Amino acid sequence: MLRLTEIKLPIEHPEGEIEAAILKRLGIPAGDLLGHVVFKRGVDARKKNGILFAYTLDVALRDEAAVLARFGKDPHVKITPDTAYHFVTHAPSGFFSKVEQGGDERATQTVQSARQGVSEEANTAPPMKRNPERPVVIGMGPAGLFAGLLLAQMGFKPLILERGKAVRERTKDTWGLWRQGKLDPESNVQFGEGGAGTFSDGKLYSQIKDPRHLGRKVLTEFVRAGAPEEIMYESHPHIGTFRLVGMVEKMRENIIALGGEIRFQSRVDDIEIENGQVCGVKLTSGERIATNHLVLAIGHSARDTFEMLHKRGVYLEAKPFSVGFRIEHPQSLIDRARYGSNAGNPLLGAADYKLVHHAANGRAVYSFCMCPGGTVVAATSEPGRVVTNGMSQYSRNERNANSGIVVNISPEQDYPGDPLAGVEFQRRWESRAFELGGGTYQAPGQLVGDFLEGKPSSNFGEVQPSYTPGVHLTDLSTALPDYAIEAIREALPAFAKQIHGFDMKDAVLTGVETRTSSPVRIRRNDEDLQSLNTRGLYPAGEGAGYAGGILSAAVDGIKVAEAVALSMMQTKN
Repeated sequence: MLRLTEIKLPIEHPEGEIEAAILKRLGIPAGDLLGHVVFKRGVDARKKNGILFAYTLDVALRDEAAVLARFGKDPHVKITPDTAYHFVTHAPSGFFSKVEQGGDERATQTVQSARQGVSEEANTAPPMKRNPERPVVIGMGPAGLFAGLLLAQMGFKPLILERGKAVRERTKDTWGLWRQGKLDPESNVQFGEGGAGTFSDGKLYSQIKDPRHLGRKVLTEFVRAGAPEEIMYESHPHIGTFRLVGMVEKMRENIIALGGEIRFQSRVDDIEIENGQVCGVKLTSGERIATNHLVLAIGHSARDTFEMLHKRGVYLEAKPFSVGFRIEHPQSLIDRARYGSNAGNPLLGAADYKLVHHAANGRAVYSFCMCPGGTVVAATSEPGRVVTNGMSQYSRNERNANSGIVVNISPEQDYPGDPLAGVEFQRRWESRAFELGGGTYQAPGQLVGDFLEGKPSSNFGEVQPSYTPGVHLTDLSTALPDYAIEAIREALPAFAKQIHGFDMKDAVLTGVETRTSSPVRIRRNDEDLQSLNTRGLYPAGEGAGYAGGILSAAVDGIKVAEAVALSMMQTKN
């Protein structure tokens, strides 16, 4: 097949218009077109009154070679790449680093010819003799879930240990905080089956380099588990919390059916290391589990586990992250600003945005995890602290739009010290938010107009905040470091030049957003994905500092599962 890009059509085009556009682009008669598939569909909203769908299409032609030769080096007419997933059974030394550094063609060809596998339509790798040792996965967020799934599909029967509860029970505990102000430190937005991404917008897009198209494997597995098929082609796919819950359960059932085991409420309190090699883990219950292959997919909020790893001498380093507030506007305001007269068109849905401003004090301020038609949620995992995040359902039909407005910070400038200094930085401002909110898990809030004028707020206006257990109006000027407050005050009017009304006086800021990414990186080798100084330890996902969101974390889980599989087969041989 051939891949055509930049095929643009009006959003309400007739069904047969895509085929007509293909014929026109390629200059061929209708009889030469055997069929087409929509690979990707995005929205071009640069002209509000002339919004277009931008398609990437895979087309089957009667004489593909002749068409390809005629278009020569045209970047918009290419051979369709192989995006199917192939289970790894052998890879040359250095394969991971070579592919990640830009797709060394020889390395890619070598590994393709050396692999025995199946396409993305199949669920499991062909049967092989396996190392009888059982790999262990800590954490069941996207990275741990996909690491466990891939290991199970390759026949390794992994054991997955999750400190939190199964997703349905976890949902009840999370609602306990939102509705009653009762926090369970082991079962909440951060901890439990599905990870932090379960209570989010369910975004399934990323800017990571993906030369092997592992993201397609992730989307394919999600569709098998019940996600709508449109996620395979929408340029900004999302699922929403309610659908994610059911999907996670189905993926769990798949892992178990393939011989894997999953234990909930099984917190790992210690890792046993002998002569630089992982040899087992100890649970809170006192149970010891032996393993030489341990996937560490703990998420960005497993602070006690970071402390344990640091104590054990595993190589960690502080990494940059961002802090800020959640901002809420009427979704209708965002729709009008982005889509003009097309606002409210069901083909477009709720509009989103992505904003960046470089402040005079050297800080970058940007929108983070924008949730169209969503809600602001309580996302703390520790008593006496307030953390906010954003969430949407699949329909995205709530009254408000929200996003994080966050400021970059770095270890060098803002929290020098040991590798865990960023954790203490987060805790400081989360505790301050708890104090400003009245000490009841209400979040401190302020109207944008008052924030810009430097005076406390006393009454809500047009925008009613969505955060539960509730928003306590106050003055947010002491809720974050001075440089962050200064940068956000400068950025909001600047953002209004791109999104008209963004600095509306009645828009609501809710504090604080601190869990934008992990404050720690658990460094690993590029070649075998093992810890720099601890063999058999495979840091994975967002908590290890190698992902930022559901899709990138899941992709990283696949990579780590492959690395574990290769190591275990080499050990067997």
